Amino acid sequence: MKLKEIIKGIACEVRGNSEVEVKDIQFDSRKVGAGTLFVAQPGTKVDGHEYIAQSVEAGAVAVVCQHVPADVPEGAVMVVVENSSKALGEMAANYYGHPSRELKLIGITGTNGKTTTVTLLHRMFRQMGHHVGLVSTIVNKIDEEELPTGHTTPDALELNGLLRKMADAGCDYCFMEVSSHAVVQHRIAGVEFAGGIFSNITHDHLDFHKTMANYIAAKKGFFDGLPAGAWALVNIDDKNGRVMVQNTKAKIATYALNQMADFHCKILEESFEGMHLQIGGKDIWCRLVGRFNAYNLTAIYAAAVLCGMKEEDVARELSTLEPAPGRFQYVSGRGITAIVDYAHTPDALQNVIATIDAIRRPTQQLITVVGCGGDRDRTKRPEMAQIASKGSDKLVLTSDNPRTEKPESILDDMEAGLTPQELSHTVRITDRRQAIRTACMMAKEGDIILIAGKGHEKYQEVNGVRSHFDDVEEVGKALGED
Repeated sequence: MKLKEIIKGIACEVRGNSEVEVKDIQFDSRKVGAGTLFVAQPGTKVDGHEYIAQSVEAGAVAVVCQHVPADVPEGAVMVVVENSSKALGEMAANYYGHPSRELKLIGITGTNGKTTTVTLLHRMFRQMGHHVGLVSTIVNKIDEEELPTGHTTPDALELNGLLRKMADAGCDYCFMEVSSHAVVQHRIAGVEFAGGIFSNITHDHLDFHKTMANYIAAKKGFFDGLPAGAWALVNIDDKNGRVMVQNTKAKIATYALNQMADFHCKILEESFEGMHLQIGGKDIWCRLVGRFNAYNLTAIYAAAVLCGMKEEDVARELSTLEPAPGRFQYVSGRGITAIVDYAHTPDALQNVIATIDAIRRPTQQLITVVGCGGDRDRTKRPEMAQIASKGSDKLVLTSDNPRTEKPESILDDMEAGLTPQELSHTVRITDRRQAIRTACMMAKEGDIILIAGKGHEKYQEVNGVRSHFDDVEEVGKALGED
């Protein structure tokens, strides 16, 4: 494709020949070869502008940048833009032929509930006979074909390439998690959404955003960018729900459990087997558990209706859905129920514990195993420990993904949130495998064990190295032992 076609519609200054042929686009200078268009982005650790001269020498036919360094070889074609990350998204859309326009792309943003919502929407629409794409934390899919996944939201090139494959495969819809990082880093620039969903905002990712105001603004940025023909579905039980759509051009729809909304849900009955809900005046028995899942299911119902599905069909399909992997996932043995859940934020942990507490009998103890991730927001660590302690009869503090931090330092931060009395029913075991086994040994018949934080993850990252580790496998082995 010619450079002029790739930069079409993008505000820029071209220094050189825009007729050059481009074979591929790269933002990693190590991947540059003959015929590459190199995009230099300023990063948190490395500035791509420092590698412009090297990229030209490696064969780049043109460079997109925010400023032209002094050491650029003479004759190099330079495209100067205000924001190279945003331009990358717009160029990727041009390069892949705007695949988001060829299907209905629905994005969901919020702290909790994103993965469950997109996974179950994908499953429901597949059951209803549609070809559907999925972009999630757990897996990317074209119908039932699984594709590798990295970030919650892929980079702009990867995302447009993925959407192109989906469009070429005949997908009618794609359901996609949209992280706050992706909005701020312009990974979704140039992508056109047919609908957007807001779940909630709670304490998370402050290591990246620094303040809650920045975090909220990042989420709101997604809705600010929705086109006039799209719809925006927001949870108005969350105080930020209406904030999200203050400046959107999209058609606004609301959902809630606590107040009147376009789509209202009421929990009529719940147990460990499922819930009896009333959504939009229709009685629905579903296999998911917990108030947080009532919100997820209401969002799913509303999104499907906004996509043009019949309410009766949606209500019927909701009753067949099962939880996403690692989301309130059951493992049982020796008369003990273990629940594995991805809850890794204070609010998510609070929700899971409250759900268990609403269902369990007075004679059933709750033993919680929880840790916090390394190289991430330290401020939530004491809060997580405090929430777990207050809601549990016994608490086991352990490692999550320490990454490059010392596990003991993370546990020290968690323990700082506990009183001497709370510490008296708390056990500290750094090794996660041993912590899970200990919780199973502590449990009596009828008790409940909550293993929180990692959910669907099949690895543990220690000192930057990922090794196989699966909470579901580990608790299954421990409960199978005599």
